[in-house]
Amino acid sequence: MASRRRRKTPFTYLLRLLVIGYLALIVAWPLVLVVTHTFEGGTSVLTGIFDDPDLVLALELSAKAAVAATLINTVFGVVVSILLVRYEFPGKRLLSALIDLPLAISPIVVGLALTLVYGGRNGWFGPTVEGWGFQIIFATPGIIMATAFVSLPLVIREVVPVLHEIGTDQEQAAASLGANGWQVFWRVTLPSIKWAVIYGVVLTLARSLGEFGAVKVVSGNILGETRTTTLAVEENYLNFNQQGAYALSFLLASVSVLAILIVFLLRARVARRTSSEGAS
Repeated sequence: MASRRRRKTPFTYLLRLLVIGYLALIVAWPLVLVVTHTFEGGTSVLTGIFDDPDLVLALELSAKAAVAATLINTVFGVVVSILLVRYEFPGKRLLSALIDLPLAISPIVVGLALTLVYGGRNGWFGPTVEGWGFQIIFATPGIIMATAFVSLPLVIREVVPVLHEIGTDQEQAAASLGANGWQVFWRVTLPSIKWAVIYGVVLTLARSLGEFGAVKVVSGNILGETRTTTLAVEENYLNFNQQGAYALSFLLASVSVLAILIVFLLRARVARRTSSEGAS
């Protein structure tokens, strides 16, 4: 039976006004100011970014770290989601709570914790790992690790509800027909959760590109080596090159907005497909 829509009252319109006003002041208006300040002198500042080798390296490092963190969290997120939904084991609820930890603590604390564990001078494992010729802190691996940490829950929190919703009937039917575990995953489970995985990947990529706090601690901010785009934004702003900072911020915000737009379009497409299948 179709659900009845609630009658619109003055309170409904007041709630809408409050929500729209809040989003406008917190999200939309600051972004509009970034865009207007970026282009108030034309496009020369924006195009000049690509003439600066150090800024190009910062953009490349941010992109590499974001892609690497997204790949890691995609594989890890799918595996953990299946483990949490399809299997029962001691400590399952504790594991589920720990996955949300990166959203609950400050990225600065994350960076400091990684430094205490993997720092080359006084870290728990750092001296041993650097003795093998592999530096983590103040190098690209540390940046990737910090970025992966802060964006860890995004794929998992998209996939877990879908796994609950689809149930296990199709997987059990495939297994009863002789499919092994990999075949069940590749031919049955993965196609069912592919849109959730895509949503998680896009959100993880957008979050990873904008990471600042944890990366600032573990990268060392070495010019031309470990300086990411977000660190370049801070440096330009503190050096009174505010238009340069706005231009870099515009690039980062553009990618994030594009990612959110992709998620919106994909969700609308899936909703239309689901609606048409239900009607047929």
